Amino acid sequence: MRLCLVTSKPTDAVRHGFLPAAERLGLDVVLLTDKPAAYPGCAAVACDVRDFRALADQATALAPDAVFTNSDHLQAQTALAAAYLDLPGKDWRSALRAKNKALMRSRLAQTGAEQVAWAAITSASSLPSLTYPVVLKPFDGVASEDVVLVRSTPELASRCADLLPRHDRLLAEQYLPGTLRTMETIGDGSVTWVVGGFRTSLSPPPYFIEESLTWEPLPSYDHQLRCLADLGVGFGACHTEFAPGGLIEVNDRLIGDRCEFLLAAALRVDLFELVLRVHLGEPLPAPLPPVPPVHAVASYIYAERPGVLVSAPAAGPVDGGVPDVTVSYWPFAGVGTRFAKDNSNRDYVGVLTAAGADATAVSLALASARANCYLEIRE
Repeated sequence: MRLCLVTSKPTDAVRHGFLPAAERLGLDVVLLTDKPAAYPGCAAVACDVRDFRALADQATALAPDAVFTNSDHLQAQTALAAAYLDLPGKDWRSALRAKNKALMRSRLAQTGAEQVAWAAITSASSLPSLTYPVVLKPFDGVASEDVVLVRSTPELASRCADLLPRHDRLLAEQYLPGTLRTMETIGDGSVTWVVGGFRTSLSPPPYFIEESLTWEPLPSYDHQLRCLADLGVGFGACHTEFAPGGLIEVNDRLIGDRCEFLLAAALRVDLFELVLRVHLGEPLPAPLPPVPPVHAVASYIYAERPGVLVSAPAAGPVDGGVPDVTVSYWPFAGVGTRFAKDNSNRDYVGVLTAAGADATAVSLALASARANCYLEIRE
């Protein structure tokens, strides 16, 4: 069986998750990518992956059994290519709603699921009337990039003047206070598994850098599942972020930044293989396997000032000094990387992941590992 894996910039999820899973499944994998040189040793076909017509054309010539992507930016195009070939895949409309924040808000308001106030902004000199505070963000942004809390009209005008040269449109939406959480789901089009979720700790306002994610499933996700149903989301992996007042965003893929590997280890389920099987047309096994008791945390280390990374820990296991707790460091940037201090997840240098049966033991091991995790950034 042949898999066309649509990708652009290499990610850990693709290189260390989906490609090994495809090999375990015995799949013939062809990468469709605009960066074929970034995948040495892989069968890669150059393609304008942001154009669904180019994807459909290339995929037709390859006659695959599945067309799949884990990229935020390429879900709608890949869904259209899969639909053209009559292959299992996401609904291109739900993928578009997930990526475009305004379409998501409009759809949820139309169905009555949520009424979160928002407004589109295309000019710093023509601002809508809003109730503050609001969150200003790009229409189709990711990684908390250029997302900022705004408390007044003059501040909004200043922020828009700074951001609009980089983005065609901005979205200002009602600020939803309270604990930020995630819901992780996998669906086969008929059955949806809620595999749990994380509690997210954020940096102080006005920015929204995710500092840590702690595995903490809620007893019920009924409202979030209703919202996903209204958006048309029900196939493949989905990572949803929400606060008590409503959804923050929907990412039509597995959770990232190494949490996908932490999640798979915590659940003792090969999530990467499971997602590929769904895209090959296989139903989810029923029922959802019981989730073992576990405490798992991803603690991010990010550049707190501009400069060049001159020293960082090696990737791999870390001694947290606590028995029965597994701690590892995973780099996102190598020595020599220059950081501009974007006040977003783009500032990540690396992440410490820790898992064990006891919450206190995990916290102690993580604190010890972080204290001994030396890195240096020089301006």
